[in-house]
Amino acid sequence: MRPPFRLCLLPAVLALGAASAVDADALQVSGRLEWVQRAELRAVDNGIVEEVLVRPGQHVSAGELLLKMDQRAARAAALRAKADVAHAQVALDDAERELERTQELFDRGLIATEELKDAELGLAAATAELESTKAGQALADVLLEHTELRAPFDGIIVARNAYRGAVIYKTLQQQPLIAVAPTDQMLARALVTADVLRRYRPGQPAKVKIRDQVRTGQVYSLGVEAVRIDPSGAVYELDVIFDAQPDEILRPSEFVQILLR
Repeated sequence: MRPPFRLCLLPAVLALGAASAVDADALQVSGRLEWVQRAELRAVDNGIVEEVLVRPGQHVSAGELLLKMDQRAARAAALRAKADVAHAQVALDDAERELERTQELFDRGLIATEELKDAELGLAAATAELESTKAGQALADVLLEHTELRAPFDGIIVARNAYRGAVIYKTLQQQPLIAVAPTDQMLARALVTADVLRRYRPGQPAKVKIRDQVRTGQVYSLGVEAVRIDPSGAVYELDVIFDAQPDEILRPSEFVQILLR
């Protein structure tokens, strides 16, 4: 769970009323960095961790393999499902040939209508069986995929709580096995009073000063529920989103200055 955001009100919120105004229409407030999102990856089935391929701070690409569980049982089930499909396909081919032979005999007046209908029903049953086995194969393939955790997007590994040989129960995962956050964008979050919050709307231009560098961004979201109540009034979150370089390291909780216009 993300720790509560505790900024000193004197430079951040109380200063907002008088705000460090850069110009007549601008407001400068203190804030800190946050991830735009954080994907927490957990195992969906019980199993044993076979291999963990990443470490915290490592950059990963979308679809990259991060963790693999023991796949022996899942692979065996997938092979069995594949064999079932092959067997059902053979049965369907036989049913089609039988219907062709029966149709020919019927056309020549050598067999009764009931025999032709039996052949047609046999073909329908074989077709249904093939579709059923294909569904079983699709399910087995999904279960095999569940033995792997892959990066949902380009980003950085922010947490790793799994190691080779660990026994994982899907209902007893207090922490994610792997956590990933995107690095192409970041949030700068400030705590402001309701009076300040009312001045802005999502999409309005803003700037973020990080380590003496100024980034252009825009207001991303305005808090709906107060994070706390102070003597000066309720305090809300205001987020500014800005682009980040994929190879730079920007860390949550790092303090920044936000310029609102």
